[in-house]
This record gives sequence, structure tokens and C-alpha cells, in this order.
Amino acid sequence: MGRRLRFVPPGTLVEVTCRTVQGRLLMRPTPLVTDLTLGVLARAARLHPVDIHAFCFLSNHFHLLVTVESAQRLSAFMNYLNSNLAREIGRVVDWREKFWGRRYQAVLVDDDEAAQVERLSYLLQQGTKERLVRSPREWPGASSTRALLTGEPVTGRWCDRTLQYRARRRRAPVEESSLWTPESLELRTLPAWQGLPIEVYRQRIESLVRAIESLAHACTQSTGVEPLGVERICRQQPHQKPNQLRRTRVPLVHASSSDARLLWRKRYEEFADAFWRSASQLRNAAIGVLFPAGSFPPAPRFVESST
Repeated sequence: MGRRLRFVPPGTLVEVTCRTVQGRLLMRPTPLVTDLTLGVLARAARLHPVDIHAFCFLSNHFHLLVTVESAQRLSAFMNYLNSNLAREIGRVVDWREKFWGRRYQAVLVDDDEAAQVERLSYLLQQGTKERLVRSPREWPGASSTRALLTGEPVTGRWCDRTLQYRARRRRAPVEESSLWTPESLELRTLPAWQGLPIEVYRQRIESLVRAIESLAHACTQSTGVEPLGVERICRQQPHQKPNQLRRTRVPLVHASSSDARLLWRKRYEEFADAFWRSASQLRNAAIGVLFPAGSFPPAPRFVESST
């Protein structure tokens, strides 16, 4: 079965996820990998502006909650993020082959508050639901949990490889410290909770985290199995691949009701029908074929939205 067309109406909240090739632990959360990841993420959001609400990078995959103005902007942002993560982390873990298993998956999130809060909670659970740590606060890798709880800025470092390359070509000495520049990311409020006082917003995040901690504790008590722990996580071999990967069907949209899902499905089908009609006309050598707004036609230009 082929991929769905990329369908992202302007201003839509989207959950983005991407996995390393074969699920290998290439993003093992050492301090250097975490620093590089945060730097690349912050720089990508600055150069290709998107509103990032939450994120979590595990050893073999990551999740983002972002609001984007178009599928084109999301594509540019993800292209920059994934290509630079692959290069920078690949250097650290000595991995020269394909880094990502496939193109990122982008799932729409409905405007309903319940749907958005459920996806935020899902992102906060990363690391605990896999029985890696006891609390989202303990995850040693790149995560938005601390910033959401405290309001601390998300900061990382970016390495200027262009400057490094030019200095090497000139055989000129360059100080290592001059290659690194700080990058900072400001998290945006979840759309459904916009307008809340910042103190109330953080209290709601705290409630979600405590609920996750209680669930993780109950799981530990019932199974008698302790989480892997930060020390063992960071000692894992990054080239290692899991014996088995859990694969689930990717939905078109995360929504809290069947009516909302049906509405999004109808909107997507109308979009896809218009796209394939135009594609059929193009194959038949028609002149001046118009593709639907927000699509990527088999032509050089992205079709801009009128809104």
C-alpha cells in the first residue's frame, strides 16, 4: 500500500514521529548527543519556523508536537532536522550508513482539547511506558518535560561544519570553541490551552506528569520489574538493533470522537480526489492543470494555500 498524500491544512497541530533504520539505538542519549539534538532542533525551528509544543527523543525514535502553516513548511523543517541529526549524531556514534528507516510520519491532531491533551500526555510518557525510567523527569535525552514544568529555556549547541571545512581547505588553524554556537528554542503553548495563565499551564503539565509517574509505579509494583535506568540506557551499544520492533498502523488523525475522525477523513478524501483528478489530466498532456492548495504536485512548485 502506498503512502497517503501529505495533507496538512494551515495552522494544524501535527504529531510527527520518525524512527532510526532498523530501530537501531543510534540516538542513545549521552550528554553530547543530547546537546547536539537540542541544538539542531532549535536551529531548525529558527530557520524554518514552526511552533513546537513538546518533543521527546528516545534512542531509536522521536516524537514532536508542532503547529505548522503548511505541508511545505513542515517538509522544509523536517528535512533540515533529520539531515543534520543524521550527520551530527552519525559522527558521534561512527555510523556512515542510512540513518532513518523511512520518511517521517505526520499525523493530524483534532482541535478538540481532549485529543490534544491525550497526545501531549503520550509524548510525556516516552521513556516510562517502555520501562526505561520511572518518570519523564528522569529521561537523560532531549525532552521538553523539564522546560514545560519549569519554564527553563531549551538550549543546545550547533557546530559550524562549513567554517570547519573552509579552515581545513585553507590549512588554517581554528579553535574548537569557535565552531560551536548556542541555539535556543521557545516552546509554544498547546493550542487547546492557549490563553491560560502560565502558572495554570504548568500546573496542568505537572498533573499529567504525576499521573504518568503513578502509572509507572503501579506497573513496577505489579510486575516486580524495575525500569532499565539512566546508567544502563547510556551504556547501550548504539549500533544495536532490537530483536523485534512494534509496528502499528498510522492513523490519519488523532481525535477524541468518531464524528471528528469521519470529518477529517472526508476532508482528506476530497483533497485526494482533487489531486488525482489533476494528476490524471497532467498524464493526458492537459495544459494549465491546477492542483489543490497545500499539495505537492509532480511539478517544481508547491501549491500555496490562499489562507
